[in-house]
Amino acid sequence: MIGPSIEIKGTVTGDEDLVIQGKVEGTVDLGAHEVTVGESGKVNADITARTVRIDGEVSGDIRGIEKVLISKSGNVRGNITAPRMTLEDGAIFKGAIDMDPGEPAAKVSLASKAADSKSEAPELDLKSG
Repeated sequence: MIGPSIEIKGTVTGDEDLVIQGKVEGTVDLGAHEVTVGESGKVNADITARTVRIDGEVSGDIRGIEKVLISKSGNVRGNITAPRMTLEDGAIFKGAIDMDPGEPAAKVSLASKAADSKSEAPELDLKSG
């Protein structure tokens, strides 16, 4: 646990679940475990974990291997990639959500840029599918 009076700058890794009540800047990478940002937690970092629960504030991209949950007290500014996503009533979220883990974000980005570069392609074709 990272307590309310603790501030960390850098990369956080490990082999156990983590509860963040303090401040973290940098990267949180606990791919096989659970990360919870408590109500007093303020995270300015990208987070990767099996399960991510946000009760506090996060500014950064979130990748949940299994799921991401933003509770009613959660505030997230960043993109989320996860096969399952829960956004409780009252939660604050600004960003994009990608719930198709079968297609890597890099492929989507490249396909999108290729489609945008073809001026003869109608706009409807870019948004369908």
